[in-house]
Amino acid sequence: MTAHVRGPAQGLTRETLASVLTAGNRRRMVALRLVIFLLLLVAAQIHDGSLHAGSHWFILGGYAASSVWLVLAERHQNGRRLSWISTLLDAALAIYVVIEHMMAGSDEAVDAGDMVSRLPAFLLLLQTGLSLRIVQTAVFAGLVASAWGLVLVAGILRPDLAPFGPAVTLNHQIFGLLAFVVASLFVVDGVARLRRAVGEALRLEQERARLARFVPAGIDLVTPDGHTPLRFRHAALLALDIRGFSTLTRSWGGGAVAGWLLEIRATAHAAISGQGGIVDKYVGDGVLALFLDGPPAAQARAALACAGEIRRRVAANNRDRVRNGLPALDVTAALHTGEVLVGVFDDGHRAEFTVLGPAMNALARIERRAKHENLDLAASKRFARLLGPGGPPARRLPRRAGEEDCPDVVALDPGDPPQAAAVPLDQTCPS
Repeated sequence: MTAHVRGPAQGLTRETLASVLTAGNRRRMVALRLVIFLLLLVAAQIHDGSLHAGSHWFILGGYAASSVWLVLAERHQNGRRLSWISTLLDAALAIYVVIEHMMAGSDEAVDAGDMVSRLPAFLLLLQTGLSLRIVQTAVFAGLVASAWGLVLVAGILRPDLAPFGPAVTLNHQIFGLLAFVVASLFVVDGVARLRRAVGEALRLEQERARLARFVPAGIDLVTPDGHTPLRFRHAALLALDIRGFSTLTRSWGGGAVAGWLLEIRATAHAAISGQGGIVDKYVGDGVLALFLDGPPAAQARAALACAGEIRRRVAANNRDRVRNGLPALDVTAALHTGEVLVGVFDDGHRAEFTVLGPAMNALARIERRAKHENLDLAASKRFARLLGPGGPPARRLPRRAGEEDCPDVVALDPGDPPQAAAVPLDQTCPS
């Protein structure tokens, strides 16, 4: 079983990501706009008069009206378009406040006036950044900084025509603009970093959800950086194979046997899942599965029940196939048990669920021997011993030359009475 890993942005468009990130923050955004409204209201009440009093209330009313409209319209209109409208309205508000202060001026000290005039620009910058839309945050910062800078450039180039009110100095305004630009860079960089982090988290969650369809909880994840060490786990192993598949392909053609293969896979997957097992992988016309739940004896019983269920389903399907003039399909099931390494290996490009260990190699040898003997069901003696006295009858196969590394293999017959065991299973075996 394999699952391809996507990059952080693949499968998640920028707007989709922004929508996911802000979906649960609508109330917070409304609360933030309310806080900004209250700050502007306080500024309008306590300001020392360096700005025209009417402009304070104009700004306050405009911000309140735009906020209410955006909240009401968000339920019925395109969220992306509304976010741009909100960004442009906020930029216009910040520009108006800054330029109006420079043009109106004051006869008093500049500190209070500068603070009040710059406050909306910084607050709205943070508000736009919290939407986690990088482009809109950059556009807001660019519009405000450009308008602010153009007025300052006009004052530097033509002092006689400088649109500055009394007590408004270039030094204070240049410092304020630089502070806003620096703050904008920090906010945009922070938004970009946060989006990447959240995008990666969402990608991993999607990957974990996809893997969860095939892999139970507790499976180790191995990655190039900070990998989780694999640990040995006991498992019952099942290998299923169609006997004579090559001959069927030559006789009936690839198109026909491909459909039959898919039927066998679907049958096997249903039986494996029904017994709490998981499919390791499909290899050609074969299926590899493992059972991890419970103690070793319970794992072995689940694997045997799965093999029996597959045999019954295949037999039922074969009766229909023969009636329709199609050949019967014969399958071989090989069973083994032992310690294996189980994990999802992720190299950053592809994630693959993998089972490693000598037990897997022994399973392949058992399967080859079973196919050579034309058996429906074969198992290692270790597996049969786990079944105990309630297991099916077992007939030990003689060891052949060249099979020194192969476990002792027994042929099982689940259809016979369980008390008819024919071979002692308490002998030692090499694996």
